[in-house]
Amino acid sequence: MDPAYLSALAALAGSVIGGTTSFFSSWLGQGAQSRAQMRLYNRGRRQELYRDFIDEASSFYIDALMRNTPDPPKTVKLYALVNRMRVLSSHKVIEEADTVSRMIVDSYARPNKSFEEIRAMVGEHAFDPLRAFSEACREELQQTASL
Repeated sequence: MDPAYLSALAALAGSVIGGTTSFFSSWLGQGAQSRAQMRLYNRGRRQELYRDFIDEASSFYIDALMRNTPDPPKTVKLYALVNRMRVLSSHKVIEEADTVSRMIVDSYARPNKSFEEIRAMVGEHAFDPLRAFSEACREELQQTASL
């Protein structure tokens, strides 16, 4: 075999190996970057969903303490948020959201509270029905951040 062909073949083989290596390196890097972006997107969706639930549940809870007649659209919205969580969230978060929802709906059956009674509940730290839910959300978001 002619030495010129040998060196041309070696150069061609080097180019093919280098190109293939570059291609697979880029492909793997792009895949890792895509997975990281998806994790961030999902984390953001969860944070937004949890914020919406906390806002709705807080409003709904104060309404339940001060009135005996539930507002059906608020009830539907609260349960819709819980069901959206079933798609994205851990079992612990969903259980806590269910507990909060049941507690709020059950509050309508109890006697109404006056502003002074609500103030006393706040002073006694008995006015935080979302604490366990919030803590479960924080734990889940911390776990997803470390993945």
